[in-house]
Amino acid sequence: MTPQIVITLAIIIVSMGFFIWNRIPAAVVALGASLAFYFTGVLTMPQVVAGFGDPVVVLIAGLLTIAVGLEMAGVGAWAGQLLIRRTGGSDTRRIVLIMVLGAVFSGLIGMNGAVAAMLPVTAVIAIRTKVPPSKLMIPLAFGCLTGSKLTLLGTPVNVIAASQAEEAGLGHIGFFEWSVLGLPLLAGTIVITVLLGRFLLPERRGNSIPADLSAHAYTLVEQYRLEDGLYHLRIRASSPLVGAARSSVTLAERADLTLIGMLDGDNRTALHRDLLREGDLLLVRGEAEAIGRFAEQSHLALSEAGPVADALLNRESGLAEVVLPARSKMIGQTAFPGMTTEDGGLVVLAVQRAGGEDCKGPVQLRAGDHLLLQGSWKALDQYLGDPQLMVVDSLEVVQKQAVALGPGARQAIAILLLLMVLLGFNLVSAPIAAVLCAILMVVTGVLTVPQAYRGIDWNTCILIGAMIPMATAMTTTGTSTLIGDYIVGALGSGGNIAVLVGVFGATALVSQFISNTSSALVMMPIGVATAHQLGVSPLPLMMGVAMGASASFLTPFANGVSLMVYGPGGYRFGDFWKLGIVVMAWSLLVTVVVIPLYWKF
Repeated sequence: MTPQIVITLAIIIVSMGFFIWNRIPAAVVALGASLAFYFTGVLTMPQVVAGFGDPVVVLIAGLLTIAVGLEMAGVGAWAGQLLIRRTGGSDTRRIVLIMVLGAVFSGLIGMNGAVAAMLPVTAVIAIRTKVPPSKLMIPLAFGCLTGSKLTLLGTPVNVIAASQAEEAGLGHIGFFEWSVLGLPLLAGTIVITVLLGRFLLPERRGNSIPADLSAHAYTLVEQYRLEDGLYHLRIRASSPLVGAARSSVTLAERADLTLIGMLDGDNRTALHRDLLREGDLLLVRGEAEAIGRFAEQSHLALSEAGPVADALLNRESGLAEVVLPARSKMIGQTAFPGMTTEDGGLVVLAVQRAGGEDCKGPVQLRAGDHLLLQGSWKALDQYLGDPQLMVVDSLEVVQKQAVALGPGARQAIAILLLLMVLLGFNLVSAPIAAVLCAILMVVTGVLTVPQAYRGIDWNTCILIGAMIPMATAMTTTGTSTLIGDYIVGALGSGGNIAVLVGVFGATALVSQFISNTSSALVMMPIGVATAHQLGVSPLPLMMGVAMGASASFLTPFANGVSLMVYGPGGYRFGDFWKLGIVVMAWSLLVTVVVIPLYWKF
């Protein structure tokens, strides 16, 4: 054992100790380990910083951007609403559906992209069902990890195994051929999680779980009592409003009335047609006498009251609650319900004093006053960047949670399909495909550049980039080879199955400390060399390496999937191995049973 191997093992053990201690941020520990490799002479400066330009980091950043685009377009809200409707009050059904959806997404966009897309959905489900996030986040991670074996693009490990098998003349491993391993692996993992998760998963709430804003509009309608003095006016056939453009209907000249919204007469949902027609509804707020005069003049009829919230917050328009800070230049200005901005983009629906007093008429604004604003999402985003106002709830979070399949949903889904085609047919490398689709999210207007930057979890990217030098150190010093040779050598005389177990175990052990991509690259040659020594086909052992490399279930820092659920789940270092050791045992069983049957020695 060389001095460099001793140093490498010492740094890894100390780093793991700090990870377990959990008092220093994981990214800081990883950066410290990288510096330790440099100062001890194990790695050079270019090797230490190379991780931040690694394709894996670029891939994760691109996939996170795509996932944010899907969220902003309401795809995540739609999936969350669908999940909640389908699961009801069943804990078992909830976990099964979360894991199945995570696995399907892993097969389509890769496991890192899948967990990025499913994470906010799972968080909302945890909030709305009052289930501790720690009971759902590890199942999501394990669903994504095991689902990565459903298709070729589930994880780079599959691509490595398939390409090396082809280069060695061992045949082509098809896109869906991985499901031979993935389907039993996923099914067993779901059963294990359902049966043992309630006992082995901690009951803890994460610090980074967002508030549930899926019913935001209903909350604001109730708080500001918007339904008081609100009337639903149906457009008669004789009304001059029939055929009028929706944008041309305003009540700006009527100080006694406020137009709150418009509903489709057929289904009483927010109106999206450009032209009004008979039966459509106007939601107008004001005194009964003024409402009566307006209805008579415009040939409108009173209609039964219906949902107001959906008309105020929908694909095209949103609500924002703002507060005047103490140094705002708006203090002393006059505001009143029904007041609009100069361009008509926003309307003040309500003004409320800090104590909860509703202001019905014009009032001079004070520090701490609350204003409820309504308008298009674009107008809200434009005006609420003003430092004179403090926004109570983030517009982005509200839009992501409350608006299902909103503006940009078609573009976002089309970009997702493009990503699947690019990766499925291997037209370009995965990082290039992810970056291209991330750019398209911005170019097509699904995301703005600031939204894309805010959507990337930079902590995760830094942590992964800082962990890659550890993999480099293990490779360059021969530490990984030493571990692999020891285990394989110890089991080599036990026959083909024993060697397969040894290859899986060695790769799985290494994968708990370094990325699964790196462990696959390190262990694949060892598996091939061992097969040649035994005089058998290398393909089963290569597939065993691929399975072992993806069996990183014991620690939260072995892969990007576990890293991304670590904070939202409120986990500690030791929370993963309890359920993970059982899932790893199942993965080993699938490996030794299925591989020899399908890929012969």
